[in-house]
Amino acid sequence: MADELTEEQMIPASLLDTSSVTRLLCFLALGRPDLEDHWESLQSKEGFEDVRKRLCSILSDTISVASLILATSCVFVSTGSPVPYFDYSLPVTYFLLFMSLMLAMIAVMTSGLSMIRWLHADRQWTREQLRPGGYFLFSYLLSIIMPVLFVGLSLNCFIFGELQ
Repeated sequence: MADELTEEQMIPASLLDTSSVTRLLCFLALGRPDLEDHWESLQSKEGFEDVRKRLCSILSDTISVASLILATSCVFVSTGSPVPYFDYSLPVTYFLLFMSLMLAMIAVMTSGLSMIRWLHADRQWTREQLRPGGYFLFSYLLSIIMPVLFVGLSLNCFIFGELQ
């Protein structure tokens, strides 16, 4: 029984032999280019709770930032310019501000959905989902990365919209 337990706790080969894209996603999502430390943290309740707390904190901060960008973009998209030298009703500027608004909305939604997933996930289910690798690993890592990516894209659209 002890041999089975240690074999179950060992990182699966499907998570060791990963592509360069997977290593990049691991680095962006977890801060390391491999899954060894993350897999170790999934072996204990305390480690899993630390991971969950850290990721929920990141997602909460992402929701806050995306909401600020969303509110600011809404103001710029829905009102006219108060001064003539700062006209943000030009087509390119308006398009970028509108894209910022849409990306911020998507960021809020994906962050909220990821947070709900993390709040209701348990350690055993997470390990079972990661074990096969492949699609499940990609969806797992992308659920961590995508909200932050959408906030970054939204912020870039907002900044470039203001510079036009």
